[in-house]
Amino acid sequence: MNLKLTTLSLTCALALAACGDNTSQQASDTSAPATPPAAVEPATPAAGGDIGTQDATAPAATPAATDTAAPASGKPDAVVSNCATTIQGDDAMQFSVGSITVPSSCSEFTITLEHVGKMPVAAMGHNVVVSQASDRTGIATDGVAAGVDGGYVKNGDDRVIAASDLIGGGQTTSVTFPVSALQGSGPYEFFCSFPGHWAVMRGSIQVG
Repeated sequence: MNLKLTTLSLTCALALAACGDNTSQQASDTSAPATPPAAVEPATPAAGGDIGTQDATAPAATPAATDTAAPASGKPDAVVSNCATTIQGDDAMQFSVGSITVPSSCSEFTITLEHVGKMPVAAMGHNVVVSQASDRTGIATDGVAAGVDGGYVKNGDDRVIAASDLIGGGQTTSVTFPVSALQGSGPYEFFCSFPGHWAVMRGSIQVG
């Protein structure tokens, strides 16, 4: 009987010892600090710019080349021959040329205007008026009172160097003036004095 009790006591003691070892191991496992994850190093932005942006050192786009020899209006120079030239006006309120150069060897110069449109003079009349550029607005404003019959040019306006008749579609007119009138301070312009046209139908005229 004593032997059985002793054996049972030893068995219990061994079982308790084993349980104690497992409990200690579990406590040891749960108390151990977790290994921190490796630090992620932030991406380094490219020099002169933010992450994900284009490299600031990349060359800028080269602007398209421009033709510096072309007239500012984009229209060609008038063709001059024998101290005269022919230009055209149309129903889109445009002259065919952007500038006229009068040869210095000429004593007089003639401008012929062809109206290549179809609209009548009352609706889309054109003429050619020559003056100093600074006088264009005043001549056109004061000429409104002259009406179609007066060619939208005030009678006796001494600011006007030359003025042709006002014509409609399909018609032609000419005006001749002394070249010496263009040899002052300038700059000089040719324009159409029809109301609303003079702001866009204009070009430069000079002696060369």
